Amino acid sequence: MDFAQPLARGALVSRYKRFFADVVLDDGTPVTAHCPNPGAMLGLNIPGLPVWVSRSDDPKRKLAHTLELVDVDGGLVGINTMHPNRLVAEALARDAIPELTGYASHRREVKYGQNSRVDFLLEQVGRPPCWLEIKNCHLRRSGTLAEFPDCVAARSLKHLRELEAMVAAGERAVVLFVVQRTDCEAFSACADLDPAFAHGLEQAAKVGVEVLIYGCEISVDAITVSRRLAWRR
Repeated sequence: MDFAQPLARGALVSRYKRFFADVVLDDGTPVTAHCPNPGAMLGLNIPGLPVWVSRSDDPKRKLAHTLELVDVDGGLVGINTMHPNRLVAEALARDAIPELTGYASHRREVKYGQNSRVDFLLEQVGRPPCWLEIKNCHLRRSGTLAEFPDCVAARSLKHLRELEAMVAAGERAVVLFVVQRTDCEAFSACADLDPAFAHGLEQAAKVGVEVLIYGCEISVDAITVSRRLAWRR
């Protein structure tokens, strides 16, 4: 996924009200950027961290800038939770996720479960449909371990239950965690921040929901889904 325009570098002043971030660009210009991330952003919201923002020329937008990347310990982290679905769509198109190849169609936002829409429905004649949920992961607290979630994720737990129902109906169900970091080698559910989700992920796996974790290559020009990471249980 290439960024549409070159990103501007700056320093984070404050992230507040979840969806706002004050940034001072390297040329000294202060801007308020949209922060497309509803999570806690633990470790990524520290004043003074180097950040990169994109700019939109759409006159209908209230905020022209969007917070995209944070530099932590010399590594880039993608915080835009709107990107993983696009990243996965591109990865599916180029068969970059071996576990999800062999499907003729990749439909997005298909209704299922209790008033939900699955991120992708993969279909191929002669194979059971594959219901695919995507989760963005950007938390790292120690070592090279990525963790999800960074706050209570009741909606994500609901999605696990709905995937379980698809498995019970004889179809395939997958939850794919996209780790928008370059410094992680493994993944774990974050039991101390959301024990219900951590337990729910284990239960879902036991009944046949497949759990995939993929890391990304990240630069100020592009983000690409790259390689599978281990699930540390």
